[in-house]
Amino acid sequence: MAYKKIEHYEDKLMPGLTHHYREALALLGEDPEREGLLKTPERVAKAMQYMTQGYDMDARAILNSAKFKENVSEMILVKDIELYSLCEHHLLPFFGKAHIAYIPNGYITGLSKLARVVDVYARRLQVQERLTTQILDAIKETLQPLGVAVVIEASHLCMMMRGVQKQNSVTTTSAFWGEFEKNETRSEFTKLISSRLH
Repeated sequence: MAYKKIEHYEDKLMPGLTHHYREALALLGEDPEREGLLKTPERVAKAMQYMTQGYDMDARAILNSAKFKENVSEMILVKDIELYSLCEHHLLPFFGKAHIAYIPNGYITGLSKLARVVDVYARRLQVQERLTTQILDAIKETLQPLGVAVVIEASHLCMMMRGVQKQNSVTTTSAFWGEFEKNETRSEFTKLISSRLH
């Protein structure tokens, strides 16, 4: 059986993106016609579409696609959700983990949908602060729970590769709403995301 690579990108965007990336290479002093760079503008055009595909996704629709009525009122936590995004200031990656918890108020959603919501907003040009609140708002508005908590820990290549060049720095952002604004509930959440239960 022959290998077939499956890629998802918009054909109509390819000529313009490819042209501009080729121009950028030339402006940087490179030869876009040399063998190693010949297909680079096209590859980057496809990669950028992939890394920004979140603009075409609807987080609320994803949560609603697996929304179930359930009489549960205890904290539901999904932690260590891998995320990869692009800093909108330098177009360099930042990557890390998201921890999400909510307390249901009559409805729950599929656990994988929380991870998908992270991807919806991470696959855009972002800042970590906005990413954190967008995830919280989508869950709050769709499930209408008693509370939501989101914590993101990420390393930013814009700090590691350029500027201050601090390779071991990690940025943590948090957003809390509802029951998680109470110290007791917030403390339980932070204790759970800090512990290794498995």
